[in-house]
Amino acid sequence: MSRLRAAGSRSGLLVLSSLLALAAALVFYLAGLGFGYRLILVGCTSLILLSLCIEIARKLRKEEYGLDLIAALAMGASLWFGEYLAGAIVGLMYSGGQFLEAYAHRRADEGMSALLAQVPRTALRLAGTGVEEIPIETVAVGDVLLIRKGDVVPVDGALVGEAATIDQAVLTGEPLPVRIARGGNISSGATNVGDAIEIRVLSRAEDSTYAGIVRLVEASRRSKAKLMRLADRFSVWFLFATVAIAGSSALMSGDLSRIVAVLVVATPCPLILAVPVALAAGTSKAAKEGVLVKGAGPLEALAQATVAVFDKTGTLTAGQPEVGHIEGPEHPDRILRLAASLDQASGHVVGRALVDEAHRRGLVLSRPSEVTETAGSGISGIVDGVHVGVGGDTYFGEAPSSGANGSRSAMRVKVLFDGTPAGTITLEDRLREDAVQLVAQLRASGISRVVLASGDELAVAAAIARSLGLDDVAARLAPADKVAVVEKERVHGKVLMVGDGVNDAPALAAADVGIAVGVENLAAAAEAADIVLVRDDLTRIATAIGIARRSRKIALQSIYAGIGLSLLAMGFAGAGYLPPVGGALLQEAIDVAVILNALRAL
Repeated sequence: MSRLRAAGSRSGLLVLSSLLALAAALVFYLAGLGFGYRLILVGCTSLILLSLCIEIARKLRKEEYGLDLIAALAMGASLWFGEYLAGAIVGLMYSGGQFLEAYAHRRADEGMSALLAQVPRTALRLAGTGVEEIPIETVAVGDVLLIRKGDVVPVDGALVGEAATIDQAVLTGEPLPVRIARGGNISSGATNVGDAIEIRVLSRAEDSTYAGIVRLVEASRRSKAKLMRLADRFSVWFLFATVAIAGSSALMSGDLSRIVAVLVVATPCPLILAVPVALAAGTSKAAKEGVLVKGAGPLEALAQATVAVFDKTGTLTAGQPEVGHIEGPEHPDRILRLAASLDQASGHVVGRALVDEAHRRGLVLSRPSEVTETAGSGISGIVDGVHVGVGGDTYFGEAPSSGANGSRSAMRVKVLFDGTPAGTITLEDRLREDAVQLVAQLRASGISRVVLASGDELAVAAAIARSLGLDDVAARLAPADKVAVVEKERVHGKVLMVGDGVNDAPALAAADVGIAVGVENLAAAAEAADIVLVRDDLTRIATAIGIARRSRKIALQSIYAGIGLSLLAMGFAGAGYLPPVGGALLQEAIDVAVILNALRAL
């Protein structure tokens, strides 16, 4: 972010200095002070050329070539042949294009949160009879930490107490909290959703699970192939064409001044300005639709994507448990009403799901009394004179069983009335209503292959994939496995990855373009992603693809029209039919035309 601010500030200062210099030069020109007029233009052009040469040297060390070379050649030739006004105009156009591109990047990044914001900076260590808050860097293996309800676990540890209820959604993609028994391992980055617990530290912060995921994100970013800017793809051959036309016209005519005329009309303003304008307009339009795009590069990549890889939990599914079905000897509504009435006294995620479903069905809830709750296990109390118990198998002294169909995405909750089994409520992580519409829109927009990459069980992931008509599915994936899926899918085209949590961050960074979705876990994935969906509407992804493709199409139109007209003008200038002054005026007309066309992306 600081690098973007520096680039934007530098280009902004160059644009401001160019405008002031041109204004001052006009004053001197009107006053008849030719020397001052030329001196100001030379100084302005030289300043921008110096900055540009430094940038070119930096890029050449990385073996990067672009339109910067054409701009430098045009400004240098203008100074050499005394066409100072043309050089100053080229400088203004170049710095203006750089400013627009940096502004588009910065505007998008201002809406992002850092990946590391999910990690706590301090930990509560038990020392003697008290608790002390210490920096996370000083936590040592063997320390005992206090993790309060709602706290993010700072380091990997083993549970000291009897039981804990842990939300691992951002790490594993599991939508429902899991129950950890004494001695069980708890990974950093997970959230304690039950009562306060104690853990014994198993690894230092830098060696913990969350830190490993962060390192994987950084590695994915470094290995990700750099996307060449759209304008840069045309700049190298345009440079050769310019030099060839200028050189051949001078040799054939014996008039070196024709070099100036050719270079003036060859100033790459259509490339310098039209492309950033079109793509910046596209990012602005996407932002209005609730999609934050981190600059022109991701917008280009999105426009060319043909493969979409989706996470499941919190992306295609709601990521929150909902009541699926209720079965038992009692009537389903009575089971739900009494269970939900009791769970009004609980803050557990399952209790909230029961209460929400009861309200949705229009059931009138009663006030519970004599409530006792075992954190993360179950709750009991009196409702309408009935002793109600709601909980898992272990709460009623039975052996634990898996969810419905052995799935981690489903949870079975038993309900007892006066000690007698009344029924079972199954909670599931349901498919989002807009997921089906999204897949159809993706197919229509040119995405030829849609793949599901989930940390959940294969049976659950496969069922989701079948219901959506996806092309392939991979399940029980760790963060590194999702990166492997992205790499595998590259044989089918440029890959778009969509995810919502820390477990998706490495894949988001590794893909050609990554989109972070989901209001709850947005901060965890936003830094790794290229694009962030800030509205809770998956169909905005298809909208963003449409905007990206239209913006790229308009940018290409501007390039083809601008370069075509410039080449035609260069031919007339090389033949001696277009003097430098006339060429400069014609070039500005071409610039205005292609920029106005680029603005259609808005």
